[in-house]
Amino acid sequence: MLAGLLVGTALPAWAEGMDRSPRPVARGGAPAAAAATPAVVDAGALVKAADLGGTVGYVVADAETGAVLEAREPEAMLPPASVAKAVTSLYALEKLGRGHRFATRVLATGPVQNGIVQGDLVLAGGGDSTLQTDQLGDLVKRLAGQGLRGVTGGFLRWEGALPQLEQVAGDQPVQVGYNPAISGLCLNFNRVNFEWKRAGDGWSVQMDARGERFLPLVEMTRMSVARRETPIFTYDRGPDHEDWTVASTALGKGGSRWLPVRLPGLYAAEVFRTLARAQGIKLPSPVAVPALPGGIELGRVESEDLPEVLRAMLKFSTNLTAECSGLSASGKADLATSGAAMTDWARASFGIGARFVDHSGLGGASRISAADMVKVLLADHAQGRGLRPILRDVGMKDDKGKVIKGHPVKVVAKSGTLNFVSGLAGHIIPPGGREMVFAIFTGDPDRRDAVPVAKREDPPGVKAWTTRSRRLQGQLISRWATVYG
Repeated sequence: MLAGLLVGTALPAWAEGMDRSPRPVARGGAPAAAAATPAVVDAGALVKAADLGGTVGYVVADAETGAVLEAREPEAMLPPASVAKAVTSLYALEKLGRGHRFATRVLATGPVQNGIVQGDLVLAGGGDSTLQTDQLGDLVKRLAGQGLRGVTGGFLRWEGALPQLEQVAGDQPVQVGYNPAISGLCLNFNRVNFEWKRAGDGWSVQMDARGERFLPLVEMTRMSVARRETPIFTYDRGPDHEDWTVASTALGKGGSRWLPVRLPGLYAAEVFRTLARAQGIKLPSPVAVPALPGGIELGRVESEDLPEVLRAMLKFSTNLTAECSGLSASGKADLATSGAAMTDWARASFGIGARFVDHSGLGGASRISAADMVKVLLADHAQGRGLRPILRDVGMKDDKGKVIKGHPVKVVAKSGTLNFVSGLAGHIIPPGGREMVFAIFTGDPDRRDAVPVAKREDPPGVKAWTTRSRRLQGQLISRWATVYG
């Protein structure tokens, strides 16, 4: 069990509380036969059979008229979990604009003569949560191709485009990669890859910032193996390093997983320096600066346009992207103040009483009702604010929660999951029939809060509860598509 908790897929790009793997495993066997139209079952009976405890609230409405077709506990305020990212998307689109791109730049404070910067080289972050090692490696190659070889001054890093926060939420286990630090200078969603292999009576370990084409080792974050059973991980940090220990009994023969980085600016700068050294560019150790120095831009990496950044965030549920987008939109100095700004904006824009403590939904104190979420979806649909086109197609599902391939009804939505909290909100689009918007929130916050922090990565009973909740969501959508679509 310990090994199962420890091992995580070491994908270089995505993975922060993902609802679905970006690389699904192919399954053999013949394709399933087309599913028959499901029998219409009373919604109350479906809720009772799910046996979730806590509260189940939902609303389904006609997308064109706004008429409510069916509802249960519509005003119940529950944690939205990652459904909050749908509201964050609308907030960022309005405040930043659809053409907004996040940029990471390299500046020189003096002229470049014979390949040497006559001054300092500056790595300046612009709040791009999507920056990855391969992009940074390509930037370094371009600089080397321009003849850059070194500096007469220092190598500076600036991460002040966003507030520097140690984590998104304070009530999560130390090792979970979906709860990283926040900074204006990000890399690999502020996660470092930890890899271990059996070596004699012990294990060899390494920390790296791997991409698809570059594999720079990382020295500022270090791992040691401790002969113990629990806790699985411990963490400590100083001003220029992070120290992890891992329980030997959890390692097995080998594996890897992404761990959060709490000093993301230093991490990104060290990886840049390592990649530069491999291209013949010599740089001193990076030094943080509180203000952005003036200088000549030598190169940059830009994110995709904001809608594409948000589309990926909604698909893979990346918490860091939600927080960087929301903080960029608000311009506030911390998550609580930024969440309050988005709360006020949502109240003014949609007339809802939701409360947000962050932009990702990871904080369990955020609250929204199904009625409020449907108001947001209806306004987006009527006004073309830009959410519906970037929502993920989650598919129609059978009575066991499996996606029915080729089903004529399309469902585009955002899901969200915390321990003993689950949500789904979006559009039901029948072929030629009535389009509907819906929101379903199920939650037992008291049960969630009772789980000790150290066990929140995978507490007992949560997988079965989440399976029942998601099955109920699929059953309700099938019912609504059949009865009203």
